[in-house]
Amino acid sequence: MAKVKEYSIQERLESICKLQKIDSSMDEIKKLRGQLPVEVKDLEDEIAGYQTRVDNVQEDISRIEDYIKERKRNGKEAKENLKKYEKQQNDVKNSREYEAINKQIEQSELDIKESEKDILAAQAQIEEREGKKAETQAIIEGRNEVLNLKNEELKTIQNETEKEEATLMKSRKKAEADVFPRLLASYDKIRNTFRNGLAVVPVERDSCGGCHSVLPPQSQTDIRLRKKLTICEHCGRILVDNDLIAEMGL
Repeated sequence: MAKVKEYSIQERLESICKLQKIDSSMDEIKKLRGQLPVEVKDLEDEIAGYQTRVDNVQEDISRIEDYIKERKRNGKEAKENLKKYEKQQNDVKNSREYEAINKQIEQSELDIKESEKDILAAQAQIEEREGKKAETQAIIEGRNEVLNLKNEELKTIQNETEKEEATLMKSRKKAEADVFPRLLASYDKIRNTFRNGLAVVPVERDSCGGCHSVLPPQSQTDIRLRKKLTICEHCGRILVDNDLIAEMGL
């Protein structure tokens, strides 16, 4: 049976302080990036949305173009019919045939006019949609320029901090292994609770260095003697004495 490692209070405090130091350094790197990763993602999503709009407009234009082709074919057929009926008109034998052919001619002329009218209306729709597409594409170009600048800025920061971050990540994995498992779980939970990521804080002026609540004298003594793991009753942070903070370089 494997022997379970025993952790003294001193070891627990030192290991958790070391982990906090590493995490705080990583948080500083994230601060350098600021909101850039979020801004880049938002811009990418926005551009994708505009591109979808352009694609939808282009599909609409393609449908209208197909409709114009169809109406042109109809118009061509009507013109061919008109020529045929006009030719037949010269060979009629009675007024009844003349009237019938005349109606066909009138219908062909009407079909030609309707085709031309529909084509003009469809071309106007295409022009209007092309205008919308051009406006959206101009917006996309502008957003892409901003995105390229932000990507360059983010890449510069990442290049400057890449090695340091990789070293910190390696150190963190090693530091995690030295932390009492249940304490590590509590630490991670506390870190995620606060925006500044501070789960381990010192006692400052008899108060918690996180929420500034005054600590009972007995708690201050326990923290100073490092014989008991003390949690702030108000904010839940892990409390350590200033001397340990100095020793750990926090």
